[in-house]
Amino acid sequence: MARIEYSDPARHNERTRELLGKNRNANIFRMMAHSPSYLEQYCRLGGAIRHKGELDPIVRELAITRTGILCQAPYEIVAHKRIGRNVGVSDEQNEALENWQAATCFDETERAALAFTDEIVKLHKPTDATFNAIRARLTPAALVELQLSVGFYIMTSKFLETFAIDLQPVSEVVS
Repeated sequence: MARIEYSDPARHNERTRELLGKNRNANIFRMMAHSPSYLEQYCRLGGAIRHKGELDPIVRELAITRTGILCQAPYEIVAHKRIGRNVGVSDEQNEALENWQAATCFDETERAALAFTDEIVKLHKPTDATFNAIRARLTPAALVELQLSVGFYIMTSKFLETFAIDLQPVSEVVS
């Protein structure tokens, strides 16, 4: 159960109602709607991360889901495993993310991105070896997008866990 009440829809302005509608009134957004201006900027950056960059969407979703796993954010894991499937992440890959190092279903770019993700979350920055491994496989733009994706979803995971956002059936909130 959430630690504070979700925002009251009767108090939302038109823009907030629009953003909530576009995001299927998912609990994370309902909670964030307590601060309409932050909700709007969060949605703008989240939309850019998910729809505007050049980073391969499979690599992005593997990194985001792994971030959710490392941050112990079940809401994030459930949502992004589903989003990942929609962009081409295999069920085998989704299942292997807990222990990706031992799995054989990831290519070298995906493995480099997962190592990069692990080190950002666990060590707060990647080692030179890990950074150089992913840098050799991505353009500068894609590398920036990968780092910002991981950072954004660390923040998102911490938000979800801080407020104990309630899980919803994935079919209700993610297409």
